[in-house]
Amino acid sequence: MNYLTNEKLVIVGAGGMIGSNMVQTVLTLGLTPNICLYDIYEPGVHGVFDEMEQCAFPGANLSYTVDPAEAFTGAKYIISSGGAPRKEGMTREDLLKGNCQIAADFGENIKKYCPDVKHVVVIFNPADVTALTALIHSGLKPNQLTSLAALDSTRLQQALAHEFGVQQDKVTGAHTYGGHGEQMAVFASKVKVDGKPLSEMGLSAERWEEIKHHTVQGGSNIIKLRGRSSFQSPAYTAVKMIEAAMGGEKFTLPAGCYVNDEKLGFKNVMMAMPTTIDATGVHYTEPTGTPEEMASLQASYEHLCKMRDEIIGLDIVPAVAEWKKDNANL
Repeated sequence: MNYLTNEKLVIVGAGGMIGSNMVQTVLTLGLTPNICLYDIYEPGVHGVFDEMEQCAFPGANLSYTVDPAEAFTGAKYIISSGGAPRKEGMTREDLLKGNCQIAADFGENIKKYCPDVKHVVVIFNPADVTALTALIHSGLKPNQLTSLAALDSTRLQQALAHEFGVQQDKVTGAHTYGGHGEQMAVFASKVKVDGKPLSEMGLSAERWEEIKHHTVQGGSNIIKLRGRSSFQSPAYTAVKMIEAAMGGEKFTLPAGCYVNDEKLGFKNVMMAMPTTIDATGVHYTEPTGTPEEMASLQASYEHLCKMRDEIIGLDIVPAVAEWKKDNANL
């Protein structure tokens, strides 16, 4: 089997449902044979390791460990789902304190054991602030670390495809920006359905609001339907992000990235933007939309600032003015 690269990929949280799905997806897509499965729960990660070996992927070179030094040393790519899962009745923001402390430790492990890692994808919630925390503690350049955001856009795309009875890939430009949470900004002005602008599709304002609400609540809807948080869609999307960073197909759905941009007025946050991930990292462009959409994005940014300030208040990350002491690239 021909693999995209032979470089080491670490799956953090590999004993869980997202992590185990990521391992299988990486091997199915042929990204790299060299995968280290890392988790603090030995029986679980051991079980995933056994199952993956029993799939008998040609050329696969799997390992598993509960030791961060063993896992991270030599890593060139990392995807982390290593936080507590969201449960019914919880918002992503409810996970803030515990998961941000996990993210801080994760960043320190990167700095200590694999400072030459090429790209890191963070997908455990609340992804905007866990990724920001990991970036600050890791010492990485901003273009080297991204967070999961595309899932909100694919949920919007799905809803519009069902609304108009078209194949999902016929819906383009269905994007959400800002935070990956209850305050995400849902954009309609660039959406086309089978090449036709959404504004010409006869969608009522009331129905659009229902679709927006369903998009924002997409994660909680999965919990209600399946009794647990989503795992297949975030696993696949995260692997496609790391595939792009490995030099494979570019990833052009919105990704969470570090933004400190005087021109845009967004400073010192991780947020979903119009982005491209490729072998040189993540790159963003300026979002454009209607005045209402841009106001929604501004509100989402302000919510992210509040969450950032909360983790500063918890001493999980230092005050913004002190970030360069931990990460000279910020």
